[in-house]
Amino acid sequence: MTSTGTPAPATGPDVPPARQAPQVPQAAQAPQAPQPAPAAPAPPTLQAPARDAAAAPAAGLPTGLPDDTGDSTAAGAPGEGPGTSLTPSPRTLWLRSRWFLLAGAVLMVTGLLLAGLKGEDSYPPLDPRSTDPGGTHAVVRLLEQQGLGTGTTTDPAAPAAGAETFVVPEPDRLTADQLRALAAARHSRLVLIAPGSETLDLLAPTVAPSGRGDLQDYVAPATTPAACSLPDAVRAGSAQLGGLLYRPGPKGTGCYPRHNAYPLVQEPAAGGTDVVVLGSGAFLTNDKIDEEGNASLALGLLGSRPRLTWLLPDYSAPTPADRQKELTDFIPEGWYWAGLQLAVAALLAAAWRARRLGPVVAENLPVVVRAAETTEGRARLYRRARARGRAADALRRAASTRLAPALGVPLLHGAPDPVALCAAVADRLAGDSTAAAVQFLLYGPAPTDDAALLRLADDLDALERQVRQP
Repeated sequence: MTSTGTPAPATGPDVPPARQAPQVPQAAQAPQAPQPAPAAPAPPTLQAPARDAAAAPAAGLPTGLPDDTGDSTAAGAPGEGPGTSLTPSPRTLWLRSRWFLLAGAVLMVTGLLLAGLKGEDSYPPLDPRSTDPGGTHAVVRLLEQQGLGTGTTTDPAAPAAGAETFVVPEPDRLTADQLRALAAARHSRLVLIAPGSETLDLLAPTVAPSGRGDLQDYVAPATTPAACSLPDAVRAGSAQLGGLLYRPGPKGTGCYPRHNAYPLVQEPAAGGTDVVVLGSGAFLTNDKIDEEGNASLALGLLGSRPRLTWLLPDYSAPTPADRQKELTDFIPEGWYWAGLQLAVAALLAAAWRARRLGPVVAENLPVVVRAAETTEGRARLYRRARARGRAADALRRAASTRLAPALGVPLLHGAPDPVALCAAVADRLAGDSTAAAVQFLLYGPAPTDDAALLRLADDLDALERQVRQP
């Protein structure tokens, strides 16, 4: 027997639920007329998988947007494919943030380098605190081991503490006042390292530099025998001396001769001060103190007194030697006088050949404008601008200026005194007008129309005639 009823949908183990036909929403179905009896449905067929249906774009819905990898897929159900996501991929995050990470790493490395460099103490050459090759900490330690008292100061005028050796590593950095204060301190021994001629004139005037006394006369340190009678140099023997060269005075002693001059000069100065002039302090440095007789010479020159004081100058202050030469420094002094003479000659030649100013030449004007036309033109401008007040002021000011000399009223700043002028006009026209009427005419309000302006002009003209011909 066959059944005419509607068969139940095929379900069971043979047909999985995922493969059932998708249900169409009722809103999407077209309205149908009711039928008397339902027709027999077609036999069920296998449908496309659900994931294939979800991948196909539905009617009226937008398709998927391309993601970061370039694939263009529709937005599926959660957990069913990549879809379109607002979260950037790791590769995108790296591309966007790599420059910021690199800048942060550079800043961190720079900060660490600056912190490391700032932590180190930097001292100038020949500084007794410096352990660098160019410092003099080693010789100071040797003197302290011998029981010598050492110290530093920044004041050139510091008073001498008894028998004391005062070392000035760069005396040319001191000003003239500081050098005078240093000379007046009366130290037992004063050691000057590479002083210039100006410094020698104040501290050791009998010592003269060999040559010009600047860096062009500098000689490299070399092992040289003492060749003098100075006990400290005789005890040390050969040493490595050089730098600037000097010539001692009549009472001085020069040691370690180089080119007929000496890098070490001992000279007695006024007040019992023993001045030692060194052309260079290279033999005192940490890397040279253990060579030849440098250590013995340093101990003899610096350790002959119970105390050693090291002057630390202001290295931030510029010296004449530090100043960079300009172009004008290479011009000889005679060229300035020659240039001045040429300038005077040029001025004289210009005065000789210049055009002379002759008499004033009268020239005819290209256009002659009569005064009446100028007055009419200004009147038309006043009329076009309806400037009745400006026109009335001009008429009254002109009338007052003409009436004042006729009545003997003085002008102050180009205009007469209103009270005096009105009183003088009233006196001249006694019986005809009063001062109030004259003041209203000469200093009254502005006219309100053109007819009033014309009446004002006529009244001023009549007033002026009456005053001149009473």
